[in-house]
Amino acid sequence: MVVKYVVSPHGRRGTYPNITSAVRAWSTLHAASRRPRAALIEIVTGHYEEIQTLTVRGEVRLVAVDGPGSVVVNRLRGTVLETYGSVAVEGLVLTSRDADHDVLACAQGTLTLDRVEVRTPGGVGTHARPNTQVTLRDSVFLHGRTLFTASGGTIERCRFTDAADNAIAAIEGARLSVRGCRIEGSRIHGVRASDAHVQVADCELTGTGNAALAADTRAELAVTDCVITAVHAEGVMFIEQSRGSVDRTRVTDARHGVGVASGADPVVRDCVFTACRDTGITVRASARGRFEGCRIVDARNIAVFSTEGGAPEVIDCRVSGGNVGIAVTEGGRGRFTRVGIEDLPSSALRVWNGGGGVFEHVRVDRCTLGLDTTGDGGTTADLTDVVFHDVETAVTALGQSRVKLKDVSLERGAVGFFAGEDAHVLAHDCAVTTVSIGGAIASGKGKLFARNLTVTGSEGSGLGANESGYLDVANSEFTDCAMGGALFADEAGGRLVHCTVNGTQGPAVRHDGRVDIVGLRSSLPVVRETVRTVDQPQQTIINHYDGTVFIGPVNNSQIAWDNQQVIQRQTNEDGADT
Repeated sequence: MVVKYVVSPHGRRGTYPNITSAVRAWSTLHAASRRPRAALIEIVTGHYEEIQTLTVRGEVRLVAVDGPGSVVVNRLRGTVLETYGSVAVEGLVLTSRDADHDVLACAQGTLTLDRVEVRTPGGVGTHARPNTQVTLRDSVFLHGRTLFTASGGTIERCRFTDAADNAIAAIEGARLSVRGCRIEGSRIHGVRASDAHVQVADCELTGTGNAALAADTRAELAVTDCVITAVHAEGVMFIEQSRGSVDRTRVTDARHGVGVASGADPVVRDCVFTACRDTGITVRASARGRFEGCRIVDARNIAVFSTEGGAPEVIDCRVSGGNVGIAVTEGGRGRFTRVGIEDLPSSALRVWNGGGGVFEHVRVDRCTLGLDTTGDGGTTADLTDVVFHDVETAVTALGQSRVKLKDVSLERGAVGFFAGEDAHVLAHDCAVTTVSIGGAIASGKGKLFARNLTVTGSEGSGLGANESGYLDVANSEFTDCAMGGALFADEAGGRLVHCTVNGTQGPAVRHDGRVDIVGLRSSLPVVRETVRTVDQPQQTIINHYDGTVFIGPVNNSQIAWDNQQVIQRQTNEDGADT
């Protein structure tokens, strides 16, 4: 049996003038009853200033008779409503000007809010305290935080606006599901999971001051089919050994699309990160993460960034537009498989300063640089089955970095593979086609080792080395290279073993004796130039044909010829011009 109470501010017969008196009457009956009973408290339209906290116990429904928003319940200080038992609130507006107390608290049992509005200047608006279960449906929450502490909850089709803190927070082992909600203007996070399990699905988040969705302190966060726009930090952030997943989510105009740090390890699938102001994906500080089937479009700085010990695994992803495609720096690592990168004004792949990257089955189109590496000997890049199309240089290795290439090809560019400074490049079964400068070049003290390399259609040379660069090339073939098969200048040297040079232009090899040539096959000549020593400076010889012949030394003279008219002026010792 349900006991019914009616509250009316007009004091009609058989009604209660305020909610407090109705709740008190029910509490008295409930305490005296031997059998559990339920209560229905119907509240007539009005504005109710309650002096005391409404403490509701048992099985109770509080309903705004005339629909959502018709009943406003307010307290200047303290909690407005505190529940114990099984309580449902329908259509009420609960407000408080006290940021130091919960506006609405479920202290024990279960609480359901349906088409309710909760307003607070800050602090906690709605609080599910430990061991309670709270359900929020079709409700609005303004300015305050909705907090779940070691509790359970479901939030469906609600709107959270301008929270002074996190709009929703689940902490200390809470378990929460958030579906179909809009969260806007939170000063910190839209949803924060801290040592909690949270599911967020079909939600829209915008304008948050920090990460829109955040997991920390070993939390588990699962995000599905969400849209995140215009946030000041990450769209989604995992830190402090948190785990979870992000599926089919779109992030636009965030600083970072997704950020992973400090030991976190999420799985991110089929997401789109567009127009991120810094990076699409960032993994750092010993974090990991698996990223599958994602698209990063127009990231202003770097599409995928691994640094400070980060180690992501990126599979079947696409990068288009922006600046740098994939960057691995400062001790970061990463494995990148079946990735497509296109239309970048800078590097598609970058490994710097102790980073280590493994790239497999990657395709790069229309980027300025394919791979560029620089750093100490711990800076490494391994490329297998990588295709570069329309890039200026496929591989540029500088510093003391180490690059390994297997089945790597370039079609249309300036330079295929370049080793400079003290870098090492090892190339196996690689191919370069249609370049303007050279297929493979070693400069500075760089060393390039190649086996089964083919270079076809170079407007320059097949191989080139200058300064103190070193080339060690075997079983390789160079065809139709306009300036020759292999050109060595300065103090460059190397080995050519069982190589073939085909074509009609340039020498097969030009060197100055610092190159060992074994088993060369070519109809073109091998040109050996004289080595000039430091003690034999080059003498400058100027030949003047059809001019004046001088017998003896000539000093302080000006010579002109092939002129139709010459005016000569001489100043005598007396200063007169003649």
